[in-house]
Amino acid sequence: MRILVVEDEAGIAAFLKQGLEEEAYAVDVYPDGRQGLDIALSGVYDLLLLDWTLPGLSGLELCRRFRKEFPHTPVIFLTARDTVQEAILGLQSGANDYIRKPFHFDELLERIRVQLRPQAGGHHCFSLGDISLDAEAHRVERGGEEIRLTRKEFALLEYLLRNKGRVCRRTRIMEQVWDIHYEANTGVIDVYINALRKKLGLTQEDERIQTIRGVGYMAVEP
Repeated sequence: MRILVVEDEAGIAAFLKQGLEEEAYAVDVYPDGRQGLDIALSGVYDLLLLDWTLPGLSGLELCRRFRKEFPHTPVIFLTARDTVQEAILGLQSGANDYIRKPFHFDELLERIRVQLRPQAGGHHCFSLGDISLDAEAHRVERGGEEIRLTRKEFALLEYLLRNKGRVCRRTRIMEQVWDIHYEANTGVIDVYINALRKKLGLTQEDERIQTIRGVGYMAVEP
């Protein structure tokens, strides 16, 4: 999952990026409110973390404008403001939650998990034949037997399953799984796909993870 952090304090921004990436999230950081709004409106983020006081555009106004286009994407404010009135104002702007600085990272992480938790009727479990992936429990099974994957392998499989039946282009895989925003050497994807197929026990005849030559990969039900 991809998180946008708009925070102008470099130390806090670096701390958040490192901590969230260690939890297998893809994280982008911007220090300016206007830049943050422009990138947020690209629509690729699962959650926004916003500082209240930002150069260029306040976090409050950023949230208001973002909400007009994306009414359901979770937004959490990170701020030193601590009055009840300010908390109410932040929530009225469209934020889902509000955490005061300084904060414990574990608390922030749990608040993020709560916001990303599926709503009634939703799910974070995906399947591909007898292969199942539970994104919340970070667990993959085939035929009821657990398969241990590295974080990148898990993130790659999750991305393919979330987009089952659709072609996943190499550049999008690099952005979503490796957090790289330009066309780098995408040969690393081939290495991980091969490792993934091997760990999942997929034979050459098994076309559940298909190579779309010159484009990318696609997960397809058998």
